[in-house]
Amino acid sequence: MEIISNNKTATNTVEVEFKNSPEEFEAAVQEAFLKKRKNITVPGFRKGKATRKMIETHYGEGVFYDDAINAIYRSTIDDVIKELGLDVVDMPKIEVTAVGKEEGVSFKAEFTTKPEINISDYKGLNIAKEVKTVTDEDVDKSIEAMRDRNARIIDIDDRAAQKGDTVVFDFEGFVDDKAFEGGKAEKFSLELGSGRFIPGFEEQIEGKNIGEAFDVNVTFPEDYNAEELAGKPAVFKCLLHEIKGKELPDLDDEFVKDVSEFDTLDELKADQKKKLEEQAERSADMKFETDINNALIEKVEGEIPDAMYENTINDMLRDWEYNNRYQGITIKDYLKYTGSTIEQFRENFRDSAVKRVKLRLALEKIAALENIEATEEELEKHYADLAEEHKMEVEQVKKLISAEALGEDVKVEKAFNLVKDSVKA
Repeated sequence: MEIISNNKTATNTVEVEFKNSPEEFEAAVQEAFLKKRKNITVPGFRKGKATRKMIETHYGEGVFYDDAINAIYRSTIDDVIKELGLDVVDMPKIEVTAVGKEEGVSFKAEFTTKPEINISDYKGLNIAKEVKTVTDEDVDKSIEAMRDRNARIIDIDDRAAQKGDTVVFDFEGFVDDKAFEGGKAEKFSLELGSGRFIPGFEEQIEGKNIGEAFDVNVTFPEDYNAEELAGKPAVFKCLLHEIKGKELPDLDDEFVKDVSEFDTLDELKADQKKKLEEQAERSADMKFETDINNALIEKVEGEIPDAMYENTINDMLRDWEYNNRYQGITIKDYLKYTGSTIEQFRENFRDSAVKRVKLRLALEKIAALENIEATEEELEKHYADLAEEHKMEVEQVKKLISAEALGEDVKVEKAFNLVKDSVKA
């Protein structure tokens, strides 16, 4: 392989011309012949028995060229990238500029490369960490939620439905006096106040009694997922069959013993307060780190190739499908159910992808500016942590993740901690 030219044609684009010698090309053509000859028939020969010369005479000299070109490109392109020290972020655009037995094969490749970004003033960020104060009222709400979870469901027949009740009812929806698809159900169970139905629906059931027939008048939201209903007024004809309420347990020491490892209400409240304070601390930490990330993203200067965003969106789509595998939902299914296009679905991830790419570039740049490196001890610890997290042997993890790739992650993590430790509250 010989590199003929190497030119930067745009901010993050490099055009490279390279060629493989006639000898290298001939070796690739011969390999292509050996792989394909068993499936080739030439008149007068049994299938797979014709010589290369006979095949080329019958089908043309270039019969194996496409396979040879593809093979020689795949075996050469990494060498080109390595020799030129390119940090490539997308598949190159390839053009074959010459091919033949006498000249070999020549390529022109356009590479999209990782951008060189600038970032400054990343130390001493003025960001406050705010931890919510846990009040007695917060503790009481937490205890009430425990009572609610342990409530006994009872039938109610001596009063009208109210918020918090679960009602069983029939309904059928009409728009412009016509019933619409999906707007009818019988013996449907709904907790009033849950917000499961469109705004204004559940409130109109409150005050109704068992056996009562009534109309619910609502307007579908403008952004409703069924386009034919969006923004339109509708009437639902309803019939109430049952009202079910909750009977809360008494708030005493016996309740505490039933739902916890404690003996008294005071002990339970003290434990709940501690847990709420720990939760408040975790929430504050998460917001604090998010605020730092956002501040770093805003400081990134540079022209970032769109390919980096698109590749990150691809990663996020794969993660989405992986996370929904247990429900058996594929992206194709989701698009069908929601009536969306793949372009619309991808756009949902774009803002997050942009932030993810910019943050990574920012932290990599900070690591370089601060001469941050990953030590052997740090790498081994991260390998051990990953092995424990995924219940694998350390050696298995090492086969899946190279020390170089893990080292980059370690450096990025150390860069973030450097910025975090320098924050001025």
